[in-house]
Amino acid sequence: MSAGLAASETPLAEAYDLALVDLDGVAYQGHLPIDHAAPSLASARASGLDLLFVTNNASREPEEVAGQLSSLDIPTEAAEVMTAAQACATLLRTRLEPGARVLVVGGRGLVTAVREAGLEAVGSADDAPEAVAQGFAPELGWSDLAEAAYAVAGGAWHVASNRDMSLPTARGFAPGNGALVAAVSAVTGVEPDSAGKPSPTMYRMAVERAGASRPLVIGDRLDTDLAGARAAGYAGLHVLTGVSSARDAVLAEPGLRPHFVGADLRSLLVAHETPVLTDGWWRCADRAARVVDGRLELDRHGPAGLDVVRAACAAAWDAADAGEPVAADSVPELTA
Repeated sequence: MSAGLAASETPLAEAYDLALVDLDGVAYQGHLPIDHAAPSLASARASGLDLLFVTNNASREPEEVAGQLSSLDIPTEAAEVMTAAQACATLLRTRLEPGARVLVVGGRGLVTAVREAGLEAVGSADDAPEAVAQGFAPELGWSDLAEAAYAVAGGAWHVASNRDMSLPTARGFAPGNGALVAAVSAVTGVEPDSAGKPSPTMYRMAVERAGASRPLVIGDRLDTDLAGARAAGYAGLHVLTGVSSARDAVLAEPGLRPHFVGADLRSLLVAHETPVLTDGWWRCADRAARVVDGRLELDRHGPAGLDVVRAACAAAWDAADAGEPVAADSVPELTA
């Protein structure tokens, strides 16, 4: 796929057969609903788009995730949820035989996934585990990380459910699993394998489970959701309801760029126009952007909207790919 924006003459819900939907920042925000999420997903399903919710959270069971979605008017079955814990367990089975011992450093979701994969979950490095499965859980402490370090230093295969450095909470950003994994790596000097986003492993497992041929990744984070889409070779929709902003998209490196940009999940229900280069300006509908001497210029001041976001992405990406990176201080905050 090209590293630029893509076009869709039909609504995305009709152009693709499976949506791999991120949770926090896309389907909900913490324990709160996101405006337009539930009715948009319902309309997308009615158009024939299958949904599979894919999360880097490894601490919760799929049934718990499905229950939360259903409580927010997004009816979901456990089979429509894939967690990083499940992906981690599947990755472990690529090298471990049934019954192999795995030191689980994480929540009950990871313990369950490891056991359901036919592996034995143990709690100490003294149990001689063949691997360490590490996932986030708020109750983890120093002793848990120490056990992981002892096991990895002793030769156990280190597999992380994900490597998100931060975790959004109601009070702001807190250390994520990646920060805890980094603590173990700093001690052992061992770089772990990872099953979660931005590794394409979990996306590919989800697509195989669903039997889809035209998947669309939907996420709010460029460094995990959309980077994973690029790594897997799938189209990615960046919705501006979570972590990464429109400005972040404009400044994104090729491996982090979305194929589509939308304000929220209503963007599933519309066609997407791609910017066109005309007279030195990248134009999308009635808005335009260009890069001059390494600085982004917009055609006029005023409310941004998605058209100027798309035009700015096209102009900035084209310039960066031609060896003229855009000065970050020339890119304003853009609203959709």
